Amino acid sequence: MAPSGIKRVKGISAFRPIVYGTVARRVPPEERGPNFPPDHTHRWTVFVKGIHGRDISHFVKKVQFKLHETYANRIRNVEAPPFQVTETGWGEFEIQIKVYFVPEAGEKPLTLFHFLKIRPYNPEMPIEDPANPPPETSEPVYSQQYDEIIFNEPTEAFLEILKTKGDVTLPSVGKANARADPAEPFNKETEEDEVNRINLAIKKVNEVLEEKRKLIVQKEQELAELRKKRLEKEEQEKGSKMEVDES
Repeated sequence: MAPSGIKRVKGISAFRPIVYGTVARRVPPEERGPNFPPDHTHRWTVFVKGIHGRDISHFVKKVQFKLHETYANRIRNVEAPPFQVTETGWGEFEIQIKVYFVPEAGEKPLTLFHFLKIRPYNPEMPIEDPANPPPETSEPVYSQQYDEIIFNEPTEAFLEILKTKGDVTLPSVGKANARADPAEPFNKETEEDEVNRINLAIKKVNEVLEEKRKLIVQKEQELAELRKKRLEKEEQEKGSKMEVDES
């Protein structure tokens, strides 16, 4: 929250895109130096950055990374870009990321969580078999997420900073290059692809819902017809009973 006396701009919202996540690479035994822990297999980096390397230091003052408790000095504070921490290890775990904003923002820190991935995802083998582990690779394994930080009613000073620094638009790299760089997958083309996939999914869901709606109407009609026949049968049986009684 902004300190008392700092004026906020009512009715205004501003946002800034960030990318946070990890990149990991298996280090072959022959590349592990004498200072490389003997039980470690990978080198990885956790980061908070702008899209395609854009500077975010005009609104981010510091980033704190909270690593697994087995690491010495598990809380790492990075007060200048690049906002990242590089370590080695052998396992995967959740990392807490706390983003501190510049004083002009008058905002509380933003807490994020990201799960470190050091092995590539194999859709054909969703559950790892210890007796048959996936083949090791030295290719980098990226696990990152795009997000937009929204500042509601920013302070006057902070709004001026956001107006004059930074860029919120996704870069355009062309269809052919949309997914060419796994380190920078966020662009206008991949966003368009994602929107198209969402629209197709919505269309499919609506088609299924319409089919189910028609099926419900059909079953309700069948049920109404059965009820009608039952009533007619009951009336016939009642009439037959009255004739027997009169005779």
